[in-house]
Amino acid sequence: MPRAPQAHTAGGLAEQLGLSLRGDRERPVSGAAPLDKAGPEDLSFLANPRYRQQLLETAAGVVIVAPQVAEASPATALVAENPYAAWARALECLFPEPRPEPGIHHSVVLGTDAEVAEDARLEANVVVGAGTRIEAGAWIEAGSVVGADCVVGAESRVGPNVTLYSGTELGKRVRLHSGVVLGADGFGLAPEDGAYRKIPQVGRVVIEDDVEIGANSSVDRAALEETRVGRGTKIDNLVQIGHNCRIGAHCILSGQAGISGSTEIGEHCTLAGQTGVAGHLHIPPGTTLTAKAGVISEIREPGVYSGFPHQPHGEWRRSLAGLRQLRGLRERLQALERAVKGNPEGGDT
Repeated sequence: MPRAPQAHTAGGLAEQLGLSLRGDRERPVSGAAPLDKAGPEDLSFLANPRYRQQLLETAAGVVIVAPQVAEASPATALVAENPYAAWARALECLFPEPRPEPGIHHSVVLGTDAEVAEDARLEANVVVGAGTRIEAGAWIEAGSVVGADCVVGAESRVGPNVTLYSGTELGKRVRLHSGVVLGADGFGLAPEDGAYRKIPQVGRVVIEDDVEIGANSSVDRAALEETRVGRGTKIDNLVQIGHNCRIGAHCILSGQAGISGSTEIGEHCTLAGQTGVAGHLHIPPGTTLTAKAGVISEIREPGVYSGFPHQPHGEWRRSLAGLRQLRGLRERLQALERAVKGNPEGGDT
């Protein structure tokens, strides 16, 4: 299990996290682990009630728990209304992200009139295009390409081998993982004489503050205006966002989700793994699409939707239940057919 670079105490963590404490304030904390693997100096947590038995049996020294189970904890308890979020903040305290020294590696290529803040960090083989601005505290890792007339906002981190095409704008504290591509041409084609003519994509991509985009995901540039990802949205690995899309604030897009061009996703929406949304549609705020849902028509009311084509989750579950009964119904129908053929008059057989 990972060991923290610096030792803490239960009381110190409680103060940093703004949590109440039940138990030994001086209990040392030097690592973090799941309930069933934690030791006396580990911090753990309980967020899912299904693991309550593990709480009763844990050897963890300190556990983050909800108020209603704090009394049941055999370990020193940090009491939080939202234990999972408190766990995330605790890990930030125990394992702070290393901040390397600012500077520009000798192999970096800077275009004409590119601006780089004094405390930014540009690692080996980074290429920065003409007229681009790298703001205070930004960190661009090895091998990434930032095209012309881009903005990398303050405290943003661009992972290795990321590509930002020209005109892309990142807000503050944006995190891009390895292989992300922002601003590649949207998939715009016009049929002509039995072939396809490419429609020039002359818009841009805007990523607002506090967005995180996972490895090998892509956001296409708009045909004319902008493709925009709203503040605080979190995007998993291998997600595709088409041209002219607008993703609202604080959305969750899970792995292999795909959104076709010119679709608008409202704020606080969740798209589970492998969901697909057709183009030119609107998803209202607060909507959840479950895994592998396929949206091919307008959704007018927020809710939970499943299946292909999408339908309200409750209806989808009833449909599945009906499908499971089909085999038995088919066998009963065949038995009735055999009975009728053996007795054409319909009497007892």
